[in-house]
Amino acid sequence: MSGAGAAQDDEARPGPVAHTLREFALLADGERGALVGPHGDVAWLCAPRFEDPAVFSALLGGRSRYRVAPAARCTWGGSYEPGSLVWRNRWVSDDGAVVECRDALALPADPDRVVLLRRVRVLRGRARVVVDLDPRAGFDRDGVRDEHRGDDGTWTLRTGDLGLRWTGAPDAVRSRRYPGLTTVLDLDAGQEHDLVLEVGPGDPRNWPRPVPAPVRWQETEAEWAGRVPALDGAWSPPQARHSLAVLHGLTSAAGAMVAAATTSLPERADAHEDYDYRYAWVRDQCYAGVAAYTAGDDRLGDSATRFLTARLLADGAHLAPAYTADGDPVPGPGRVDLPGYPGSDAGTGNQVRTQFQLDAFGEALQVFAAAARRDRLDEDGERAARIAVDAIAQRWREPDAGIWELEDRQWTHSKLAVVAGLRAWSAASRSAAPARHRDTSTLLLADQVLAEATRTGLHPSGRWQRAADDERVDAALLLAGLRGAVPVDDPRTLDTLAAVQSELSLDGYVFRFRHDARPLPEAEGAFLLCSYWTALTEAQLGQTVRAVSRLEKALAAAGPPQLFSEEFDPGQHQLRGNLPQGFVHALALEACVRVPDLLGGRP
Repeated sequence: MSGAGAAQDDEARPGPVAHTLREFALLADGERGALVGPHGDVAWLCAPRFEDPAVFSALLGGRSRYRVAPAARCTWGGSYEPGSLVWRNRWVSDDGAVVECRDALALPADPDRVVLLRRVRVLRGRARVVVDLDPRAGFDRDGVRDEHRGDDGTWTLRTGDLGLRWTGAPDAVRSRRYPGLTTVLDLDAGQEHDLVLEVGPGDPRNWPRPVPAPVRWQETEAEWAGRVPALDGAWSPPQARHSLAVLHGLTSAAGAMVAAATTSLPERADAHEDYDYRYAWVRDQCYAGVAAYTAGDDRLGDSATRFLTARLLADGAHLAPAYTADGDPVPGPGRVDLPGYPGSDAGTGNQVRTQFQLDAFGEALQVFAAAARRDRLDEDGERAARIAVDAIAQRWREPDAGIWELEDRQWTHSKLAVVAGLRAWSAASRSAAPARHRDTSTLLLADQVLAEATRTGLHPSGRWQRAADDERVDAALLLAGLRGAVPVDDPRTLDTLAAVQSELSLDGYVFRFRHDARPLPEAEGAFLLCSYWTALTEAQLGQTVRAVSRLEKALAAAGPPQLFSEEFDPGQHQLRGNLPQGFVHALALEACVRVPDLLGGRP
């Protein structure tokens, strides 16, 4: 697996296939995530944590691989087991054989070592299944060394700082075609075969003895069954429940939810807008927390509350827009020596670490208010909420980067977001406190900020505008009515919705704002987040047909694995950007749960 012969094999090896994003399935355990393609290829896995370098990086053009698929020509399909991130690839071959590969990251998760479970089963006929393993740590930089097969058939090997232990492939040999280990499984109908790959720091020979695969599967099934409640009253119970599972998969034991499992997937080809989203954004975490409490999932909601509490207690008015899952600063931008996904460059880190985002304080108060309404907020959470209120009082006049993380300006949405948060927190704290202890200063601060937002952010037509010096409408301004900065039937809300519907909507999908005179799709894709905001606002206002149509359109943007990215190309019907995007799944969940209630309980 190393040396001159391996290098020559590597040069002759065909390049990795670049699948469209809608074909990838997510495996995640809260600490890291993997993407699996339709050919049974693990195209992406960072280890041991989300933000660490990839050990399988074919997604960005790397040569590393872990493939399990039939040898014969076949067609592909797949599905998740309900309420989980247990994925089943399914193939039907020329000779009629039907093969499944059941994939999952094992639960409960070890923060230092990922356990990837793969169970091959032949449902019909007889099949030859090819298994190839070629890990390369450091985004494909480091080859394999210290390769060893034990007497029990267990493989141990090293790549970079990582160790790997592979069970279930005792007959694997070095491939004559490419670097790596390969084996063939000959299975009859009804037979199944388990493969377990563990990846983590250190020497795998010093790890505890491996847990048998059937035990790992039982533990994983039990964990998923206990995490994701049924959502029978939702608009689309399967998609709502699946979005909830995705949010659980992106949320660590520490409570942090990463924005996405990937980096550098392009929003538009060669537009140099290729970002690293493997970090926990405060705003995204807030959207997930509100959605979880709305769906009745206190476990996930409490995770968001716990993370926000810790960050506000630590950083106060200097709350960063994003952190690593451990709460550390996000590293600055850097490049990776990989070709990148077609149309993009490969990079890590994010410039968000240097920004100030005022709206995050208001969104955090929304989560604390939701927790308080469900009697889930402890003393530390209440203290964190008061810190957020004080931070708003201290900093609301400052320009900030805004929800879309652009240049520092006096963004109208930022002010409306903190107004909504202040009102929500005031209402929640008033209901929990005796009348003699009620604090009126929070509402007075909300009124003060709203007066300034109205003075500088109201368009001559009566709707909200992006900023005092920017008269364009922005879909994010719908949150003023949706979250309670002003009543949902306030004329400013009604006029803003009408402008979004007429100026930012195309084929039922909603864009953020108009960049320039170009047609909307030429500037960027539709933002699925904005479609869900619009559907919720329409439902609140009783625009039933529009709300239902828009919600159904947004839900239909997902590919076969039911995952959403940040953007959707309505013309080509393709996902754009990093995958899966947590805040889109959060709003999909919230919309699926709330729209039936808003429309009188009609799912």
